Amino acid sequence: EKKPTAIQVANDGIKNAILAGMVANTVYTITDLQKKIPECAELSNQRVTALVGQLVKAEKVQRAVEKGKAYFFLA
Repeated sequence: EKKPTAIQVANDGIKNAILAGMVANTVYTITDLQKKIPECAELSNQRVTALVGQLVKAEKVQRAVEKGKAYFFLA
């Protein structure tokens, strides 16, 4: 059994902050999340996208695409 790495632990904390910062029945872009959630402010767009993608895979967040732009909302 392996322990999670420091980066994995940090990512889990950021994902929890993303979930806590999202409001039900509200859609967000990655940029919106970076502006709204302090833990995401310093992160690259790609890293936030990857973390939100993990939340989508875990079925905690849903993804919708409209006119080529991805939007995310609580599942």
